[in-house]
Amino acid sequence: MTTVREHPPIPLSEPRAFLPREVWRALSADIVAAHPGTSRGLAERIVGQTVAFLIAGTTTDEPLSPSEPVDRGWHAFLLRTQAYHQFCERHAGRFLHHHPGVPDASRTGGAEVARNRVVTAIRAAGFEVDEELWPVAADCTQCHAGCTDSPVGGKK
Repeated sequence: MTTVREHPPIPLSEPRAFLPREVWRALSADIVAAHPGTSRGLAERIVGQTVAFLIAGTTTDEPLSPSEPVDRGWHAFLLRTQAYHQFCERHAGRFLHHHPGVPDASRTGGAEVARNRVVTAIRAAGFEVDEELWPVAADCTQCHAGCTDSPVGGKK
């Protein structure tokens, strides 16, 4: 009888590998400071999902919107302009703009469709999804179509 050897599962990407330790710690502390009642552990989970979201956005032309908790992480990261710029250049090859506003439901399919699209993109990029942090998409986007950083011919 032939024995079939199973290969070990492909490890999921570790968000901490994408940020210097001091940036990870600073972002976690910034989230705790900006959102009283947020534990350090939750803040670190938010940082991890923010990294996963941003990296996933570089792997698709689909518009991706963060959840409310992940948007808090993105805002914290944006305020650390040098670290955010370096992250974008290193991992996206361009600056990842944040465009607040309500995404066009006819284009995104609504909040539930947008949430499912981003969760699928995060998993496809090799990251684990922290389901608790992805209840529905927030009202902002990485704007891959028609915005200032669009790779498909948006405004410059």
